[in-house]
Amino acid sequence: MLFRSWEAPAGAGADVATVTDHAGVAHLVVTRHALVRQVLADPGTFRPDNALDAVTPVPVAALRVLAGHRFRLPPTLANNGGPGHPAIRAIVADALHPTRVDAQRAWLTTVVRRRVGRLAAALDRGDPVDLYAGLAADLPLLVLARLVDLPAGGDANGGGTEVAAVKEFARSALELFWAPVDPARQVALASTVGRFHAVLREFAATGGGLAADLRAAGHPPDVVVGALFFLLVAGQETTSQFLTLLLHRLAGEPAVLDGLRDGTVDVAAVVEEGLRLDPPIVTWRRVAARDTTLAGIAVPAGTSVVLWLARAGRDPAVVAEPEAFRPGQRGSRRHLAFGAGAHRCVGAHLARMEAGVVVAEAAGLLRDVTVVRAPWCPDNLSFRMPDSFVVRRSGAAVRAA
Repeated sequence: MLFRSWEAPAGAGADVATVTDHAGVAHLVVTRHALVRQVLADPGTFRPDNALDAVTPVPVAALRVLAGHRFRLPPTLANNGGPGHPAIRAIVADALHPTRVDAQRAWLTTVVRRRVGRLAAALDRGDPVDLYAGLAADLPLLVLARLVDLPAGGDANGGGTEVAAVKEFARSALELFWAPVDPARQVALASTVGRFHAVLREFAATGGGLAADLRAAGHPPDVVVGALFFLLVAGQETTSQFLTLLLHRLAGEPAVLDGLRDGTVDVAAVVEEGLRLDPPIVTWRRVAARDTTLAGIAVPAGTSVVLWLARAGRDPAVVAEPEAFRPGQRGSRRHLAFGAGAHRCVGAHLARMEAGVVVAEAAGLLRDVTVVRAPWCPDNLSFRMPDSFVVRRSGAAVRAA
């Protein structure tokens, strides 16, 4: 349940339930929308300190590898419940201000349109195409690099050794800290994460953009590195995953694709319904700071609380048709895909902009296609991490082209 929570059947689980994971650690899993929001809105009682803790205890061998790279992950953004959080968040929020984000829309549209053209030509020839690798994988990283001057070179056509290195690092970090992994794999992941952490340390000391702004505000090097670390994971990897899952969802919704084509379905409504049903982060954690209760259940101090964001989006008390993809339906925008409260995702507007451009430009690719390989997602507490999404044109459509 905890590691493949997106596969749980409809209606599974109580509002609040105690679940034991593979390592024998008890978690309080919260599913109802109102209760999830209640926890997120009360950072004094339910602190974010454990948000980035490794789900699988890191063995000594992997810890030595991380220590060899001087790896540290101090409280900065998602895991920061201290008084320094608002100042760090304000600087990051300014870098991702909606005005700056919207200024990237024209550039991103051109990039997506060019990629869609290449993919459409391949489909028309009868070739299979991978919409993750060919469209969604690196787009959020390229946009983020333009906004905050991150160390993520490459070009708008995809590829580039720096882009590949960042993607490898981000996926390795998601696996190392949020997946059930064996010790040998943890050592390998620690090596990848540690090596890139060293790159981030150098960039934090000399880079421009966001790094320079954080330094100018007096934040120490570890905090600058921590902010960059989190952005490179949560600021782009989650969005590329969401784009892939949304495209897969749309491939099975011909009526929605027809509505997008004739203008009767709104692009923004499609994005919101995608966020509700396939949020970029499926669960998130808090830890009880004091003895308390939740929905009448005792919650001792120190309890790990898992907020099931994906199930909260399907709460029948909030949305009219919880399991159906109905853009614009009542309650569709009330999802908690970006969290709530003081730690609500600072990149929400950015993710919505990117998804809107991709839906508007790429929905046409999904008409008359057969799914060759649906996105496969490995076990992970909070992230889906699809690795590919392969489609090809249906036979009649290829002949018509």
